Amino acid sequence: MSTHTVDEILRAAAAWVWFPRDSEHEREDLLLVRDPERFGGGVRGSQVDSRLDPAGVVDRALERTRAWGAPRFTFWTSSADRPDLEDELRRRGAEHIDTVAVFARPLDDAVVEVPDGVTVEMVRTLSQVRDVDAINVPVWQQQPLDAEGLQAEFAEVAAALESREGFRILARIGGRAVSTGGCTIDDGFVRLWGASTLVGDRGRGAYRAVLAERLRLGAAWGAKTALVKGRIATSAPILARAGFHHYGDERAYRLTPDA
Repeated sequence: MSTHTVDEILRAAAAWVWFPRDSEHEREDLLLVRDPERFGGGVRGSQVDSRLDPAGVVDRALERTRAWGAPRFTFWTSSADRPDLEDELRRRGAEHIDTVAVFARPLDDAVVEVPDGVTVEMVRTLSQVRDVDAINVPVWQQQPLDAEGLQAEFAEVAAALESREGFRILARIGGRAVSTGGCTIDDGFVRLWGASTLVGDRGRGAYRAVLAERLRLGAAWGAKTALVKGRIATSAPILARAGFHHYGDERAYRLTPDA
């Protein structure tokens, strides 16, 4: 199985962005995504490609954030940004709120040890979607899905399975749903996203079980490289031990619209 080059991995990481259901987005100087209220209603910025100087790019981003009536602007850095905004954000007093490590590894020999007592399953039913939401709500501090939202989420899961664009995995310990994670197949990559484990069940191998199953099925679905952005404080050490190579970091900075 051939592998992606370093440049291909970095380009894929820089191009990766999440558009939640019911979000809005626009691209001018940088990509701006307004999250739905379920995720707090803030604006996320990334992928800078502008002839403006850093101050001009940030000014435009904050102007659009105010126009949307959003309570905050969060920018995610990338080595591909032109120009780089990090110094300008710091100068304005932006709060550094998160860091993720960009990891990738080939799938041809991917093996992750999983302890006994953890089971995994592909999410295929409405009941499983409800279990996924019950994990994500406390971990990501988001609002729970209502009945209509659960149906919409289930429809997305079913469509992704039907098109073989991606899937979600659920891990259980003693029959309880404790960890989950999704992935998307794109251009030979399996992008691993949304991994979350209930706080009281961390350290018991559930995250590793979800990771191992996504790697196994990603290879079976034709991907050759796994790509993931792991939070420095949680999943990054596990990914490093699982043979993922570190390709740099992305940092999140937060400003209020009136900054």
